Amino acid sequence: MKARELVKKWFGVWEQGDFHNIPITQDFKHTSPYGTIDGKDAYMQLVEDNRDKFLGYRFVIHEGMYEEERACVRYTAVQGDFRLEVSEWYVFEGNAIKEIVAYYNIEGEISEERKLNNL
Repeated sequence: MKARELVKKWFGVWEQGDFHNIPITQDFKHTSPYGTIDGKDAYMQLVEDNRDKFLGYRFVIHEGMYEEERACVRYTAVQGDFRLEVSEWYVFEGNAIKEIVAYYNIEGEISEERKLNNL
């Protein structure tokens, strides 16, 4: 699967709420301003524990750069009145995402309803 198709699949499963089918490796690693989650099982558990913060988004893709084994995408995640400007680097292994490094600004205190549980 080509990088652009893999990224498109990533966003598609999130928009459909089908996170159990996200294309990630068993040793997937996700790094963001919240911290680093190591492993598919840990990531899936975090999503399960925080469904309200992960699901129900639509994504506006502004631009992307795609190479054979990595990509970078800048987008806006929109969930109701909440908007988050994000840039993410993706590293691929085969037909799956091995690592994501996400950059976004969390200004001030994170409101209680936006905080992740069990992180």
